[in-house]
Amino acid sequence: MPMRTECKHYESRTYPSGDTVRKCRLDIAPEAPWRCPADCPKFEMRRADAGWDYGSLRQAMAPVSEEPADLGGDVAALLNEAEDIVNAAGREIVGEQTAAEERRTRRKRLRRRRR
Repeated sequence: MPMRTECKHYESRTYPSGDTVRKCRLDIAPEAPWRCPADCPKFEMRRADAGWDYGSLRQAMAPVSEEPADLGGDVAALLNEAEDIVNAAGREIVGEQTAAEERRTRRKRLRRRRR
């Protein structure tokens, strides 16, 4: 089943570069941005628009990209592996920043003691 853009948990964001990210806010669509689970337990329709007028940004949204013809084997496993790589890199970067901050703090203490 394609991504359900009418779901309450569907989210889309377009960056200044023109790239568009489409995803399930609850992270339960393992094959996003192409597919939602057919029997998604959290699917909820968006609240009915009560006479809202959408501006030009809403009308200028990029069209939803077509699902690739051949997604290969287990797409969910591939996307989970990619997510694990990104998360590991994030933890490494945070660790490096924490270590650098600790070094700066130690240097400041040493400078104060020397005075």
